[in-house]
Amino acid sequence: MRIMLKSKISNATITDLQLHYKGSITIDEDIMVRANLLEGERVDVLNLNNGVRLQTYVIKGENKSGLICLNGPAARLGYKGDKLVIISYGLFDEKECVQLKGLYLELGEKNEVKNSYLA
Repeated sequence: MRIMLKSKISNATITDLQLHYKGSITIDEDIMVRANLLEGERVDVLNLNNGVRLQTYVIKGENKSGLICLNGPAARLGYKGDKLVIISYGLFDEKECVQLKGLYLELGEKNEVKNSYLA
């Protein structure tokens, strides 16, 4: 078994920060569905503005709101307007790895899905 890229969201913009929250990243439900993410799923979050990388889990945000919110201690690792890359992984056997294609989403300025593709 290998841990491989399952989906990647590029150019996500932080829209909110909630320090006094139990933790995680809240993502617009539409983006979650299109990126094949489940509530509670572990993700890596990479902040392009400051180079910080963190691991957390996903919470479902309001559908079609464009919400990307760092919660709890993660709220100290970015600012509104920072650009993020959000990556999820899966566990795949050797046969699955040969034909595996990751799902890529590119977001626009208001966190709308501009493009999605398999690669």
